[in-house]
Amino acid sequence: MPGPITRAAAGAAAGFAATAPMTLYMAGVREALPEPDQYDLPPRIVTERAAQKAGVAHQMNEPQKKAATTAAHFAFGAGAGAMYGVVAPVLPFHPVANGIAYGLGVWASSYFGWLPAAGLHPPAHRESTGRNVLHAGAHIVWGAVLGLLTDQLAGEHEPSHEQFEQHSSPAVAAGG
Repeated sequence: MPGPITRAAAGAAAGFAATAPMTLYMAGVREALPEPDQYDLPPRIVTERAAQKAGVAHQMNEPQKKAATTAAHFAFGAGAGAMYGVVAPVLPFHPVANGIAYGLGVWASSYFGWLPAAGLHPPAHRESTGRNVLHAGAHIVWGAVLGLLTDQLAGEHEPSHEQFEQHSSPAVAAGG
């Protein structure tokens, strides 16, 4: 079993990579929401509020805001992924299920916890159902990809030659 540094690195890389499909999901679902719910996505809201709190928002032009939003979102995905990589070996389920549960935990602790407490995003109970589906669904996508990629990058659960032959035999393929 890989050590915690290897697991953290695998989780960070997986978390970074998982942020891409998460972002695509958020953009697509936002377009399907009723018009009043199609306002800025959470990474933009959080980044802008953080820049305001730091006193630098007025110094940023639109391309800089977009770059800062993207960098912050992917950095957070990598950081949260690194933590997942360390705890993943003790989680009880399949890596995808573990990742989904972890992703929902990140969503809940962020949108019901530290983001509102820090004044960076409204709490989830003040958002519409559609926005909460968008946020939670994005974290399900992120978590599923995170779990799968972390497992693969850390070298866990690689099928043995015997397992490969067992799953690719004609009897298995024929359902027997």
